[in-house]
Amino acid sequence: MLYLGIDLGGTHIGCGVVDREGRILAQAETPTLAERPYEDVVRDMAACCMQALTQAECKVEDIATIGIGIPGIADNETGIVIFCTNLGWHDVPLKAELQKYINRPIYIENDATVAGFAESVAGVSKGCRSSVFLTLGTGVGGGIIIDGKPWTGAHGVASELGHLTIELDGIPCTCGKDGCLERYCSATAIIRMGKEACLSHPHCDIAQRVNGDLSKITAKIVIDSARSGDDISMRIFHRYCRYLALAINNVVSFLDPEMVVLGGGVSHAGDFLLDAVRAKLPYFLMFKTMPYAQIHLAQLGNQAGIIGAAMLARIITEEGETKHAY
Repeated sequence: MLYLGIDLGGTHIGCGVVDREGRILAQAETPTLAERPYEDVVRDMAACCMQALTQAECKVEDIATIGIGIPGIADNETGIVIFCTNLGWHDVPLKAELQKYINRPIYIENDATVAGFAESVAGVSKGCRSSVFLTLGTGVGGGIIIDGKPWTGAHGVASELGHLTIELDGIPCTCGKDGCLERYCSATAIIRMGKEACLSHPHCDIAQRVNGDLSKITAKIVIDSARSGDDISMRIFHRYCRYLALAINNVVSFLDPEMVVLGGGVSHAGDFLLDAVRAKLPYFLMFKTMPYAQIHLAQLGNQAGIIGAAMLARIITEEGETKHAY
């Protein structure tokens, strides 16, 4: 049998036909256009799936299950998306709506969880019984894998690592709290620090790279400036890496996984990021002479959402387990 994986994002929808080993046989994508009613978005999800099926030269009947990764939280007993901030969704009957077009079993999970699961099935953490995935993008997402399966907790929110409090009375977060990890470890955090540096040093390298237009600052520009040796950018980069190392230490202290995997846009900095974080992590470790989690970069990139969603739906269906069993 084959499986459909859907990566539902705020800007685009990716769909793929996946085999039992996690290989994508065919895929398609379409813009999300999230400002539309959810019915229109789901209709395009279905059309995108049908396009991938056509490319794979298979039929709906060949699909055992459908997995969907969303930037939010869903209740799989009802198939309802409880909330999905990037899409403006609240209590959306995603399963029932999609089954109007493709009537197959559907499982819905957080996008970072499915990406972490994908890496454990077919990526850098394959073979590890325990791993934690951190996606470093606009925000910070998390995926926890224990005994080869995702762990989302008793209420489905165990992997919201981006909203661990890392600074009391810290920077306000979009979730309504202050001092959340993603305010310090996301691409958005790097951009904020870059803009602050430009306001204090209007002739700095970052400002020159954007010709004084601070709205054009990206995390990549700040990191590239640091890579070139600019002092101000290096201070930003090392502050960022220090926070990230602190976050990883919290994961190591609490879960002691075999591996921590870094994904998302910031991870594209590659070894420049990885070497800096690896160098800073031992400072925070309590047991400095004991083995601790390996730190690696994700391998699957944009395909992780499709692979992870499809594979997670497969094992849920085949093993007859519910979300709360994880």
